[in-house]
Amino acid sequence: MVWLVLLLFKAVNVLSGFSANQEIHRIQLGGFAQGTTWHVTYFAADSVVKKGEIDSILIQLDSSLSIYKPFSTISRFNASKKGIKIDPHLEAVVAKSSEVWKESDGLFDITIQPLVQAWGFSAKPVKKFPDSARVRSLLQCVGARKIKPEGDRLIKIKPCVTIDVDGIAQGYSVDVVADFMEKKGVRDYVVEIGGEIRVKGRKRPDGEKMKIGIEAPGKRGSEQTVIQRVIRISEGAVTTSGNYRKFHESEGKKFSHTIDPRTGYPTQNELVSVTVVAKDAITADAYDNVLMTMGLQKAMDFIEQKEEMSAYFIYKTPDGNIADTASSRFYGLLEE
Repeated sequence: MVWLVLLLFKAVNVLSGFSANQEIHRIQLGGFAQGTTWHVTYFAADSVVKKGEIDSILIQLDSSLSIYKPFSTISRFNASKKGIKIDPHLEAVVAKSSEVWKESDGLFDITIQPLVQAWGFSAKPVKKFPDSARVRSLLQCVGARKIKPEGDRLIKIKPCVTIDVDGIAQGYSVDVVADFMEKKGVRDYVVEIGGEIRVKGRKRPDGEKMKIGIEAPGKRGSEQTVIQRVIRISEGAVTTSGNYRKFHESEGKKFSHTIDPRTGYPTQNELVSVTVVAKDAITADAYDNVLMTMGLQKAMDFIEQKEEMSAYFIYKTPDGNIADTASSRFYGLLEE
């Protein structure tokens, strides 16, 4: 779950760059998919993109990437003993996941699904959390080297290997919809699925950059959130990973949904949420998970070396208060 808020205003007017007699409309579409809501906002003279077209794309993506659908490609792979022929969507997500796994020294690993399920963050609820012996056993089925693409097939090294692309699939879905918008000739748009956002162009008719608000938890003990920061961008993607809404609690301890694939245990560090800005949503979505697992100082050092990305961090101080900081490139995006 992510917490980004698109800030747009009504716009119906004449715009230079279009025909002089064209009235440019702000067109909004929305629906429900992937267990969350989606919204598309674009500026055009006509409704060149329809809701049904977006729904159709998202249904196709679910049929490939959803572990909640028993006949999806990913579910069939997980149920197989040696692997299966996969479709282009899962192939693209696996390829990107492998890239991020290498760049993050194994912190991003889609074979973590057995641990995600054991800790109760998958499709099936659990009655009790795994003990250390169970975690050690499950780790034998985890590791990106235990899957191998061979042509249009994805092969398992061990039958127990299963994958979960939840940490990257929504970002990929945003990119697929955004690419569709561009193929339809739309040049000013925002695509948002479950809070993951990709932007191209500007608001019309005023030509301002798109405004995106980043939420943060409110006062200690409060369930309310507040808009912590507002950024402006005209092209790129913004995604957030956080643990203050999605967690388990047992014996007074909170367990983050972000699991460290090296240890098999939920991550425990000071980070509350990480927002990443990147050129596309699949990249931002993958790396917001990586940074959440690293902890604040390692995450800051890591992101400063990535010239094509920037990040914003919300964290807990030792006294339990909420604070924030950001990488150097992020400050240039903040609304003054």
